[in-house]
Amino acid sequence: MQVNESKPLNIKSWSPEDRPREKLLLKGTSALSDAELIAILLGSGTTTLSAVDLAKKILQGVGNNLHDLARLSVKDLMKIKGIGEAKAISIVAALELGRRRKELDPEEKPKITASKDAYEIIKPHLLDLPHEEFWIILLNRANRVMRKRQISQGGVAGTVADPKIIFKCALEELASGIIIAHYAAIHIMRSIN
Repeated sequence: MQVNESKPLNIKSWSPEDRPREKLLLKGTSALSDAELIAILLGSGTTTLSAVDLAKKILQGVGNNLHDLARLSVKDLMKIKGIGEAKAISIVAALELGRRRKELDPEEKPKITASKDAYEIIKPHLLDLPHEEFWIILLNRANRVMRKRQISQGGVAGTVADPKIIFKCALEELASGIIIAHYAAIHIMRSIN
């Protein structure tokens, strides 16, 4: 078997678990290097460099410092051989999204310390409904609310809550705890005299 060393292997010829996109799907974003994440943004390399090699070249140009990379303009990035306007725009846009995300103040998530706290959190969703509903509140390790989710909506006499759906929601959100809430519609009949 002869190996051509003058031309790099195309990413499509790599094993699937080594390709950046497939690796992200299999192992998650944290398993990828900065160069692999940038390669996904680039989409393709050049005739002589794979997208990962091109991303490594970009990072080397800024001393492997993402803060310095974020300071580059579209025109600065286009000075790198293999980076056209579309690829430069993709990188600048992604880094700007990251900057904006960092700027946002994290919303304070309410903490559940007693059943009354859970009631206050779920009450706006259930107040004055004419039918029954089943909800869950997903909690992190600090008992802070991660998310509220409606599991089912029924009629005036009942609703069904499938445990498999409840546990699936909790696992998907990586919740450390759950609070379940069932609202039964109460109809008060008044006699009219």
